[in-house]
Order: sequence, then C-alpha cells, then structure tokens
Amino acid sequence: MTRRLKKDAAYDVLREAIVLGELAPGETLREDGLAERWGLGRAPIRSALARLVEDGLVETKPQSWTRVTPVVDREVRDAVQVVRSMHELVVGLAVPRLRDDDVAEMESYEQAFAAAVRTGDVEAALAADDALHDVPVRVAGNKAAGATIERFTPLIRRLERARFTEVPGRESVRLHARLVRACRERDAAAAVDVTRAIWSALEVQLDAAPSAADRSEPAQPHGSSTDLHAPAPRRRRRSEETAP
Repeated sequence: MTRRLKKDAAYDVLREAIVLGELAPGETLREDGLAERWGLGRAPIRSALARLVEDGLVETKPQSWTRVTPVVDREVRDAVQVVRSMHELVVGLAVPRLRDDDVAEMESYEQAFAAAVRTGDVEAALAADDALHDVPVRVAGNKAAGATIERFTPLIRRLERARFTEVPGRESVRLHARLVRACRERDAAAAVDVTRAIWSALEVQLDAAPSAADRSEPAQPHGSSTDLHAPAPRRRRRSEETAP
C-alpha cells in the first residue's frame, strides 16, 4: 500500500469510527493507541487526525491533547443547511444528464432504503440513503459541491445516530420514491423540490429532538419515536406541488 493510500485508509477508518460512535465525543485520541488498534503506522494516523480537525470531527490543543469533538447542535444545523443547498444544486445539474442506468441505480438504492425501513435496519437505511443521493452528486460532476457534501455529511450522520435509534418512516420512503420518479421523468424542478423537502424535514426533526445536554446517557441514547425525515407542515406546500 502506498503512503497516500495508507493516509486515506487511516482517514476513512477514523472518520467512520467517529461517525458510528466507536470513538465517542470527547474521547482522547493518542496516535500510538490508534495505530495499534487499526494496524496502521503513526504517520498515516497523524495525517488523518489533521484532516479530521479540518472536518470538525476532531479538535486538538498543541502539546496537550487531541480528542473527538463534542456534538454541537448549532454546528450540525449549520452543516445540514449547507449540505441541503449542495444537494439541491447537484440534483438540478444532474437530472438533465442522467442516463437510464443512473436512474436504475437510484431505483435500486431506493428499494434498499424502503426494505431497510420495513425491517428496522438503521445502518442499512442510512447507507442506502447516502448511496441514492450520491448518484446525482457523481453525475453532476461539480467537484466543489461534492467535496462540501463529503466534508459535512459525517457531522450530520453522527448526530443522527446519537439522536435516533428508529429508522425513518413511511413519509421518508414516500419522499425518496418521489425523488426517484422525478429523476426518471427528468423533471429537474420537481427533483429539487423533493430534495429540499427531504433535507428540510431532517433539519426540523433535529430541532425537535432533545439535545445531548438533555440526555442522561448521551453515549447510549434512547430513540425518538418521530419520523426522522417527515416534513414539517410549513415546509410541505412547495414540494407537494409535484405530487401526483
């Protein structure tokens, strides 16, 4: 494995561990311990930690400590707004360029998402959700938007996993099906509207969920019974214009 591949591997491993909660908010990170735990050298670990500082997932005090950042609600809400805007942008760019096999790929992920919701598999639902939205990102080819989404989405996913143990409900499945249908019909305006509804709904649900400070056991949170992506009433009107 080349030096660059080792650095990328260390970054991917540590970022995933933080997002999944294997490295908990506030946990102190030591290069030697991380290197031993994942069988990587200290140099790739050091490089990965520096990148994670830029991503907002790690913070450091020189000559003192390096640790996983706490979950800060305001910062996550900021990230949701940025990611929502980038997804709206790439969907608008991508829809006219979508090929039939791109749409088929989105349909397969939408079906996997719906199946995960039915079985209550949170991780599978989030993975299918990410994969579905990644198709327009790839097709749009806007590197700046793609890099922004790649950077800030882990902040959002980390809070989702900390706040919710139940998968998104029927309304979220319906919204994702509408997004795929709009892409199949090459209706860019409708696809943008549905994308806005999906991400705006998440923002509303994060606002409604109790904060980490309100939880007696933040490392092992109890789930919210609310629908993670269910749109708030004031947000629905514009997106409903595209409903059949």
